[in-house]
Amino acid sequence: MSKRDTVQFEGHKFLKQRLVLSILSQRPVRIIKIRPDDENPGLRDYEITLLRLLEKATNGSKFEISHTGTSVLLRPGMITGGRIEMECPVSRAIGYYLEALVALAPFGKEQMTAVLHGITMNNTDLSVDTIRTATLVNYRNFGIEEGVELKITKRGAPPKGGGEVRFMCPVVRSVKPLNFVDQGKIRRIRGIAYATRVSPQTANRIVEAARGELNRFIPDIYIYTDVYKGAESGLSPGFGLSLVAESTTGALMTAELCANPGDAPEDVGRDAAKMLLNEIVRGGCFDSSHQWMALLMMVLGPEHVSRTRIGKLTPFTIQYLRDIREFFNITFKIKPDPETNTITMTCLGSGFTNVGKKTT
Repeated sequence: MSKRDTVQFEGHKFLKQRLVLSILSQRPVRIIKIRPDDENPGLRDYEITLLRLLEKATNGSKFEISHTGTSVLLRPGMITGGRIEMECPVSRAIGYYLEALVALAPFGKEQMTAVLHGITMNNTDLSVDTIRTATLVNYRNFGIEEGVELKITKRGAPPKGGGEVRFMCPVVRSVKPLNFVDQGKIRRIRGIAYATRVSPQTANRIVEAARGELNRFIPDIYIYTDVYKGAESGLSPGFGLSLVAESTTGALMTAELCANPGDAPEDVGRDAAKMLLNEIVRGGCFDSSHQWMALLMMVLGPEHVSRTRIGKLTPFTIQYLRDIREFFNITFKIKPDPETNTITMTCLGSGFTNVGKKTT
């Protein structure tokens, strides 16, 4: 199969990852039958915004959308980076768009500075807190550390949003191969309990409930309270909790929960803590939210063997592995470990280099 052959998929699921893999592999992708039987067929507002964002982040990308919106063809261009500003619809959180940028930004022509406006947390997408405290920290496993930053200038709770974040990422020539199989033992837990347009006491109640669950397992727990007021608090009241457990070897496990209407702060704190404990039980060096990131960066690594250990594969990750095979023609060796219920993933990197970055 030649590099320029068009890869074809059906359906709206996994649309974001396929567009991102298309740009990274420089292979055109056609996605057909996007909600053809829905009352409202075709692309949703957040998917169209994603296409616009990818267009801004690249140079020469051509998108062809059918007049019904039920099929899209992407002929990928080069990742440029630079300054991007985007108003994101409230149907998805900012995390939905940031995940795409996290995959692309290191391989641009110049440093990316993206300012995104919208909802900063919901229960569908990763919150901006988890991206700041875990996703971007995971970059370090691949040699991307200096100059990575995510600043939350305004919070925006659903349904109206009103949040704003600034994401900065430097460019690299290539990423390091990964050899991370020792998951270690959990040594500390950190978290952020946030509240917007509600009583400041709400955040304290979340912290107390979460600590009540977690203190039985580990003493080193610190959960910050982050209370926003005035213009920085967005347009809707809301609160939630983002937790990160760090192991002795630097593995990060995350869990988060955003309050739905009628939820008590104590319930949010307790449920988020239980979700974190479940994530820790799964094991591995990357949690279920970041399995995709580890696998993608391993594929984009030099032509050396990369390995890591992860917990049980999520349905999303299973499809991600299939899509990686389609775009990069790379398969992983999957070796289950019955003792720890984890899986060792091994692959040979594609030797990807960022041709846009000038050598120094």
